[in-house]
This record gives sequence, structure tokens and C-alpha cells, in this order.
Amino acid sequence: MEQVNFINGQTRLYAIIGDPIEQVRSPEMITWELQQRGINGVLCPVHIAEPDFDRVLPELLKIRNMDGLIFTIPYKARALAHAQHIGPQAQVIGAFNAMVRQADGAWAGEMFDGLGCLEAFRRRGFRLNGQRLMLMGLGGAGMAIGAAMAAEHPRLMRVFDLDAARCERMAQTIARISPNTEVQIGKPDTQGMDVLLNATPIGMLGDTRMAIDASSLPAQLIVFDAIVKPELTPLLRLAEASGCRTVKGREMMGGQISRIVDFFIARGPELLS
Repeated sequence: MEQVNFINGQTRLYAIIGDPIEQVRSPEMITWELQQRGINGVLCPVHIAEPDFDRVLPELLKIRNMDGLIFTIPYKARALAHAQHIGPQAQVIGAFNAMVRQADGAWAGEMFDGLGCLEAFRRRGFRLNGQRLMLMGLGGAGMAIGAAMAAEHPRLMRVFDLDAARCERMAQTIARISPNTEVQIGKPDTQGMDVLLNATPIGMLGDTRMAIDASSLPAQLIVFDAIVKPELTPLLRLAEASGCRTVKGREMMGGQISRIVDFFIARGPELLS
């Protein structure tokens, strides 16, 4: 009988949880990284509907060979209630996207979205210091990206979300991290901006809507979209047609992979220091 060589009875389980889930690329990317490091583990997609999340997640955490979880839309903030320890990034943002079972059995969570986004920009050679940024969407990923961008000390950050409280919180976070950065709250605007960042789910999967009301974009703009699937979102298609440089969601995910796997395999109190 033929058999595969990457999963057996000793395999450690990891899962990515979201609603929807078919857009994620983490299963193949994280599993590949685990296998490359000689770790007998796989990451599986798990679709939990919103009404079931707080009932189903505690039961998943009881699975004895489940060592870690990744959270995507819309669970990055809701997951906080299920961790005993919260890392420094997650404390600032109020959300996390990875949780690991520590050696003592407690669960610890940390946020890697912002760090992954910064790494994607670094790999492309795009600087953020002194630049003018427009950030759309302030959910878990958007807050993380905003905090990470603020730490690069841009000249200006304009933020937008349908939730006014999120906008105020993001503005306060930016001011605390980078006091010299000018902060604006308002509808998406690309005039005078250097970088446009989309952290909303608009454009995901079969959604043909545009994340910003525009028929063209300034050619000097760098455009980032956190959406992983499709890789070329409506916003990124518009950006390319306008002659802009782009950074894709898959690049942000790639920037997170090694950090998340480090987090998964550390499993001790030092991982949150």
C-alpha cells in the first residue's frame, strides 16, 4: 500500500480558523516551513461560523495533539478571551493572530500581522520613515499594521474605518508610538500620499468591489493589500494599471511565516518576552 511521509500518528496538529476559510494560504506555507525544519506537524484549515466560535474553540483546545492555532477574519480580537497569556504586540493592538500551547498547558497569543507587513516592505526595499500613509480597515490585521507602521515613524498617517471608535483608538496608538507623526482620521484619500494600505476584506475571493472609490491612482503610490486570495485583488489590479508599485498579501504572509513557526515551536514563557 502506498503511503505519504508527512503525516502519521505522531504528527502535531496546528489549525487556522476563520469565516470564510477558503481564501487562506497558511496551510501550505506553514506546513512547508514545519517540514523544512524537520518538525512532524501540519496546519489545517478549520471553518467555524461566527455564532459557533466561542462554543467550538474551547473544545478544539482540548485536543491533546493540537499545539497551535492561527486566527483570520473575523476572530483576531475574539480569540483574546481564550488565551491565558498575551504577548506585547497583542496587548497594544487588542487582538492576535497566533496562539500556542505552552509547555505547562496554558495558551499564549501574539500578533504577527504588522511584523509580517513590515518585513514585506523591507524585502522590497520600500522605506516608510518620513512617508505619508493612508490605512483603510482597522480590524485585527489593520490595527497591527497601523502599529507596526507607526513604529517606522512616518511623516503622516491617515486612518479610516466604519467604526469611529476603532479610528480613535488607532489614532491614540499611533500618537503613543510615534508622537511626531501627524495623525488624521477621514475617508480614504490618495492625494499627497506615498503609501496606500488596504486591511479591509473588500476584494476577497469573489468580491469585485474596490476598497477605495477611484478609477485611477497616482503613479508614485505604493499600494499594499493584505488580502491573500485572490493574489491580485481589484485594488491591486487598479494599482498596476495606474503604474503603481505594489505589495501583495502573500508577501505579508511570507514575512510572518518564520516568526509564527518560531512562536509555535518555542512553547515556553520566553516566547512572549
